[in-house]
This record gives sequence, C-alpha cells and structure tokens, in this order.
Amino acid sequence: MSFFKKTLASLGIGSAKVDAVLQQETIVPGDTVSVVIHVYGGATEQHIDHIDIKLCCSYISEQEQRQPHTEGPIKRKVSQNYVLDKWDLPYSFTIHPAEERTFEIELTAPLNTPLTIGDSKVWLETSLDIDLAIDPTDKDLLTVRPDPVLDAIFSELEELGLRIRQAECEEAKGFELPFVQEFEFVPTTGLFHGTWREIEIIAYRDQQQLQLWFEIDRGKRGVSGLLSSLLGSSELNCYLSLSSDLTHQQCAEKVTQYLIDLFETKRG
Repeated sequence: MSFFKKTLASLGIGSAKVDAVLQQETIVPGDTVSVVIHVYGGATEQHIDHIDIKLCCSYISEQEQRQPHTEGPIKRKVSQNYVLDKWDLPYSFTIHPAEERTFEIELTAPLNTPLTIGDSKVWLETSLDIDLAIDPTDKDLLTVRPDPVLDAIFSELEELGLRIRQAECEEAKGFELPFVQEFEFVPTTGLFHGTWREIEIIAYRDQQQLQLWFEIDRGKRGVSGLLSSLLGSSELNCYLSLSSDLTHQQCAEKVTQYLIDLFETKRG
C-alpha cells in the first residue's frame, strides 16, 4: 500500500469506519439493548487497538464560578455527560481494505435511564482506537419510552387535564445515578386549572418500588431545579411510594387520588 494512502488514512481519509446498529426502534428503562457493531475496512490495512461503545446521557449541574468585580461566586449551569453502560472489545485486530467485521453485543439501560422527552437525550457512542490515526466515531440518538407503570401514570395525569411541558435531568445526590429526571406538568383543563400553575414530579425506581416526589407551584414560577435541590430535606413532604406488587392501573389511580387529596388539603 502506498505511503500516500497510509498518510490519508492517518488523517481520517479512506480510514476504517464504524457503525453501531440498535436492534430495536425504542428502548424502555431496564431493557437489555442488543447492538450490532459493523467495522468497515478503508483504503489501507489498519490495526484496531480496541472498540468502545457507550450508552450515554446528559444532565445539568450547577457550578460556582468567581467573576471579577463581584462579591461572591456565581452559579452557572453546566451540561455533564454520563455513561449509563459501556462495552469494550477485549482484544485488538487488523482490518484489511474492504473487509467487514461484525460484533454483536448487549448493553443494559438502567431502571432510571432518562426518557427522551424535551431536552433529555440518550445516545450510543461508538469509537475505534486506531494507532497513529484519527479515531472514527459513530453517535446515534436513541428513543427511550416510559415503562408500563410510568406510562399508565402519565396517561392518568393527562386525563386530569395535566400536559407535560418539559423534562430535564438535573444533578441530585443520594441516588444510584448522579442525577434525577424532573417532569414539569401544567394544568390546561380540569380540577387544577386556574389554581396550580405547574406540578413538578421526580420519579425514581428500584426493584421494590417506584418513588415519586411532587412540588406544586401555586404562584409565580420558582427557581429552576427547586424540586431536585429539595430531595432529602424537610422542606419537601409531598412524597408517594408505589410497591412493585401493584398493577399499572393501581399505581396510576393512587397517583391521581394523591394529587386530588393534596389539592383538597391545600385548598382547605
């Protein structure tokens, strides 16, 4: 192979390429995700040190930064990436021109993988580690839908006249993942319309239960991220735990009744 082609390959021109193909259109938190990785040889023989594939998401954290001519630090929102699960090829190999190598792998989406609603994104990121060359990468956005329990709860909330407006992952301590996903609902019709401005809900699941925290905004919109910042404090007492022994519909009915009781209590 000519020196010129090897030089082009080192610059990423005519180099090996990688493509990760998800075997299902959508995933649900807790799923095992089947992925087929295709590696295509380029114009010249290349040594692949290893393959990395990561199931990733992003979340928002607040960091304090000191600015000149200010009395104290300023809080700034910063986007952080998080690896939910990953796989590495445990050996190296050589890919020849026009050759194709295929690898079938599985990744696990944690129970609290963010749903891809609003600004929340989940993606597969695949890369080849090639000696003396620009590493080829492949990034594919995924669709994550609610599990049957959360889907039933969201459907019941819609029946109550609540429309989901936004979902965002925000930093929170004390959980398996370094963040929680916050769902923001607004009353458009029904019982809460005209009284509650918005309802923020955090859902966190483990094998035994689904935990829900609620923050009700009755007046002006509060500070973004208020609900996640109040987790574990004495200021947030709107909490509901649903056993995994309950059916989807029983969970949904308990949530709607809880919100109705909460509305009657606050109104009284």
